[in-house]
Amino acid sequence: MKRIFDLAITALLGGVLAASDRPNIIIIIADDMGYSDIGCYGSEIPTPNLDALAAGGLRFTQFYNSARCSPTRAALLTGLHPHQAGVGRLAEEAVGATVKHPPGYLGYLNDHSATLAEMLRPAGYRTYMAGKWHLGMAEEARWPLQRGFDRYYGILAGAASYLRPTGLRGLTLDNKPQPTPTSPDYYTSDAFADFAVQTISEHKSDAPFFLYLAFNAPHWPLHARQEDIAKFVGKYRAGWDALRTERHARMLACGIVSKDWALSTRDNGARAWEALSEEEKTRLDYRMAVYAAQVHRMDWNIGRVVAALRESGKLENTLLFFLSDNGGCSEPFTDLGGMPQSAVNDPAVSGNVSYGTGWANVSNTPFRKFKSCLNEGGISTPLIVHWPAGLKTTPGALDNTPGYLTDIVPTALEVSGTAALKERNGIALPPLEGRSLVPLFSATHAPAAPREFCWEQYGNKAARDGDLKAVFPATGKTGGSGKWELYDVVKDRTELHDLAAERPEDLKKLIAQWDAWAARAQVFPAPGGR
Repeated sequence: MKRIFDLAITALLGGVLAASDRPNIIIIIADDMGYSDIGCYGSEIPTPNLDALAAGGLRFTQFYNSARCSPTRAALLTGLHPHQAGVGRLAEEAVGATVKHPPGYLGYLNDHSATLAEMLRPAGYRTYMAGKWHLGMAEEARWPLQRGFDRYYGILAGAASYLRPTGLRGLTLDNKPQPTPTSPDYYTSDAFADFAVQTISEHKSDAPFFLYLAFNAPHWPLHARQEDIAKFVGKYRAGWDALRTERHARMLACGIVSKDWALSTRDNGARAWEALSEEEKTRLDYRMAVYAAQVHRMDWNIGRVVAALRESGKLENTLLFFLSDNGGCSEPFTDLGGMPQSAVNDPAVSGNVSYGTGWANVSNTPFRKFKSCLNEGGISTPLIVHWPAGLKTTPGALDNTPGYLTDIVPTALEVSGTAALKERNGIALPPLEGRSLVPLFSATHAPAAPREFCWEQYGNKAARDGDLKAVFPATGKTGGSGKWELYDVVKDRTELHDLAAERPEDLKKLIAQWDAWAARAQVFPAPGGR
């Protein structure tokens, strides 16, 4: 059977791979990074290593995530919708928690899902993870080694100090809690990349490997190395209004966005830059400088991982994905950011020391809204695919095919010649929800067939079918209307022209599609009776 799988994959990929030469697979995910925060998607932040991967690979312009940390990670690793995997909202963090939740909102990966690591390991892959887990931590049975990984180093919680992770937000190596780092040089992004490089360098087997590298950057708290911050201080004094315009121009020039989409207006909660005091501008310039330094350092560490692949002769046949878990984060939904200025770069702080709504608007250029919202600014991610041995597209090509997180697992299974698991520990598993991206790895691929996409996050709802997208932004801190809206996201992806009143039948159809999806995907029953 393995021989049949190998021959099928070899034929599909144009004979590039020898029958026994399955690719290594690496997924790198950024945390709370916006659509336009890297250079090859329009940013002013230098990201030369990601730009190089994009120049030699393939960029997707309409790839979607699940708008928040844990739900995205659940969909990414299982190929199921987040609620199907039990993670319709943020994962638990309280050890010993006994609160009962509906099946779609357990806060950890349920028994009716399998991770990509659990699928690939029986097929002969070694499986490694470094970084942020955030898919359950109250019991050891919910940790990475119990969900298919051979080795793990990182943080189980959703956020931690970059400089001194400790306590429940501290470090774990395999299944062992680690002491709080005491070195003044410790930095999570560096340490996670260290472990990733170590696993690559020590992997001497002929068997392929799967590496999941989940940075906590650039999620709050705002912590960066001083030498990196120094590169950016003063560069953001022009403010978020000017920066969004500049990014938008670069995105248009490189074809990431369409000239038919107007740049969205500044989101509610962010004042015009010129309305701020000089002191506020100085503080906000510094916050954005730290954020930029976090992204820049992450890119540097990705370069180290690529260098380790090249030095070990593994780069040619490694399929690498890079994406973000949600749009830029506006929490706590003010333009001044979260917590006092003195908390920025304080090693003892692990809370939401953040950059605020105005800079989140910049991160999500040219779209509206941010993390947790289901407008394009909350769910649009860059996706870079790099695979020298397998991609048959023009280097640096753009692909406008809409896609979603659930597509990653089917893609990995197809290139590895591995079948999806039908059961785990005797429990039947639902079929995978996504589509393989492998057909898009050819420059001559036919247009993809239309498909439906649906989302739910904390009462926010959205459905896309072809050109049309319906959005229900819940009322609350994120400023939602509390009613269904309708947009043509081919002509108006920045969602500035609500068509709900003009096309009620189209809206009704999308709402019915969402209702049907929600009923089968365990969105209901929901916490609080939503």
